[in-house]
Amino acid sequence: MAIDPAPLSNCGTGPARLLLVEPNRSALHVLAKRLGEAGYRIIACDDAANAMAEMLRLPIDAVVAELRMASMSGVELTRRIRDDTLLSDTPVVLITGKSDSAGAVDGFAAGADDVVAKPFHCDVLAARIARRINRARSVKQLRADNAMLDARIVTRAIQLGEIREALVQSEAERERLIRLVARA
Repeated sequence: MAIDPAPLSNCGTGPARLLLVEPNRSALHVLAKRLGEAGYRIIACDDAANAMAEMLRLPIDAVVAELRMASMSGVELTRRIRDDTLLSDTPVVLITGKSDSAGAVDGFAAGADDVVAKPFHCDVLAARIARRINRARSVKQLRADNAMLDARIVTRAIQLGEIREALVQSEAERERLIRLVARA
């Protein structure tokens, strides 16, 4: 079954850039291969600390991380991403064991956009990631549009203030001319 191609990057040109965080190197390799075949540019890390460093070094469109990791969990990684103003809008998808509902709840509480239970189909995972990236792109565009509208409102308010000032001056001049004509 074919999936839609990976979305274009929010961070620049080309395919979306995924940061994969998985401590199991063989699982990391398989996931990187499959998501790369789905059209994503892959940056692979085997722990969350390296992942945070990569996110600060390169623009990332989405993070896919294992929920349970030794040094820093996917939940803690999600919290750190959400706490960083530069990274907070990055979509985060956590991968968890089939019977880890408590971990899934913790992941959502930390701000994860999605939690995917193993075993999963890579095509479905790729589609879910694409949906999260497209949603992030829409939110980014909406914020840009709002900022543009805010700037237009400020410009119009300044223009309105200038017009009011000109009207006040015009009214004062009119009153002065009426008084002059009345004296004559």
